[in-house]
Amino acid sequence: MPDYRAVFDAEVTFLNGGGLQTNGFRLDLPGADVTEADIAELFLAHLGLLMVERVRIIRHEIVAEAHKGPHPEVAAPAAGPARLVELSHVITAGMVTYPGLPGPEITPHLTREASRALYAPGVEFAMDRISMVGNTGTYVDSPYHRYADGVDLAGLPLDTVADLPAVVIRLTDSTRRGIEAEALGGYGTGGSGLAGAAVLLHTGWDRHFGTPAYGEPAPFLTASGAKHLVAAGVRLVGIDSVNIDDTHSGGERPAHSILLDAGIPVLEHLTGLADVPVSGARLHAAPPRVRGFGTFPVRAYAVLPR
Repeated sequence: MPDYRAVFDAEVTFLNGGGLQTNGFRLDLPGADVTEADIAELFLAHLGLLMVERVRIIRHEIVAEAHKGPHPEVAAPAAGPARLVELSHVITAGMVTYPGLPGPEITPHLTREASRALYAPGVEFAMDRISMVGNTGTYVDSPYHRYADGVDLAGLPLDTVADLPAVVIRLTDSTRRGIEAEALGGYGTGGSGLAGAAVLLHTGWDRHFGTPAYGEPAPFLTASGAKHLVAAGVRLVGIDSVNIDDTHSGGERPAHSILLDAGIPVLEHLTGLADVPVSGARLHAAPPRVRGFGTFPVRAYAVLPR
């Protein structure tokens, strides 16, 4: 069976400015039956190009020619001692997570002073109550959050929220709010480098957390970006922004709808992604198993190989 390669000219523009032009670029193909869109995706993956705004294939030709080598994939985690990186915001009484939602109320159920009458001398305990909406701090959305017949927190498979290989996509210097499919390329042929991974969108918006600016028009994942991640076979998608959708464009929520319909949990209001490498870390963000509940805070953290 012959190998095939594409010979093409292309123009690439980037979200943070600048561009790239190629003339007569030759690229290994999985077969002869490919479209220009396929060639563009393979091209991004082959070069590992990130933060891509647009790829234009100017001309192309498919030729029978032996492959020159494998396509790059996301590096596997290295062995050795690990360290932990905190990815969750601290929950405090009255804090604002999503503008317009009430902050948590933290009150004592049993004070230390009152408990002394219940235990032996020198023994005391504190028991406290917290009343809050599930959308507090850094939290996971299960499919039940969007769909009445979706899997709730109690039914979330553990392998969708714990011990996942993490892929961090850097978007901190992007000049556009919307994260399109093109910006997610460069992580393996056909997105295969994302299969089974937790994709964490590092926008840097967490720098505004706890301030009025956090609720202003923020970075978000577009419908095309969400569809790309579903097709790539990701297990979880997270973002360090106020919402994975654009909350300033009406009531539509395409990213939530697409991801949760595919059974992919959404992890919002992350922080600390600057300290996590693009690949090699593992993510843990498991919520408690609450029946009939769609969203709950998590202690999200990354395990990094040294």
